[in-house]
Amino acid sequence: MQNVNLKMSATTYHKSVVYGLISLLAIPVIATLVYSLSQRWGATITPDGFTFDWYLQLWQDPRFLAAFGRSLLLCFISLAVSCALIIPTIFVVFYYFPRLDSWMNLLILLPFAVPPVVSSVGLLQLYADGPIPIVGTPWVLIGTYFTIALPFMYRALANSLQGINLRDLMDAAHLLGASTPRAFVSIVLPNIRKGLLASLFLSFSFLLGEFVFANILVGTRFETLQVYLYNMRQTSGHFTSALVMSYFFFTLFLTWLATRFSR
Repeated sequence: MQNVNLKMSATTYHKSVVYGLISLLAIPVIATLVYSLSQRWGATITPDGFTFDWYLQLWQDPRFLAAFGRSLLLCFISLAVSCALIIPTIFVVFYYFPRLDSWMNLLILLPFAVPPVVSSVGLLQLYADGPIPIVGTPWVLIGTYFTIALPFMYRALANSLQGINLRDLMDAAHLLGASTPRAFVSIVLPNIRKGLLASLFLSFSFLLGEFVFANILVGTRFETLQVYLYNMRQTSGHFTSALVMSYFFFTLFLTWLATRFSR
């Protein structure tokens, strides 16, 4: 009986800690949501009234819609390029040259080792002049976004490949008459689908919120969502709160999709 009481008290304690932490993290989100829905909220504790006008104003703004569309376009193109390059590369590494995996693990840490501000200055000096002047164009962002997505995609796909017996699967496919490309498409890709989808959604959410590269390398010449948010910071706080909450709910929806596809 005493053991049962101890287990119940421990369970209650753990639940209270988790719920308390969730409530603490939810306070700024709820406050931003309420502020984005309020008509006026100044010296009083509660708002003077609630309205959806700020959201209507935001989603009817052509500049916001254009910036949001540019961000989506950049993310889709960057992730398509990443899939076309990373998926075959990681298959070659794990199947033909497994000893290179340790070197790849070091390589994917480079984007985290170099601060984005330092990388942006180097890219400005490299591509501002010369035969390929792509600074100020979306092409330079696609290249930098690829380096950002590389660690997330490689690590997720590497974990998926480590969870299957790749060499035995390929040998069995070869014995049944399948070529290496066909075995890769028909057998390997379905087995790493969950890891690939999770890495794509995670990378997409991260790239959608990227600001440093977009602001320094392109700025208003190709205004993305985060640059638009930065440029609108001097406007009404209710408007910017509506923008932040729209971005938050869109990211939350992507996270839900990633969880559902992973199942």
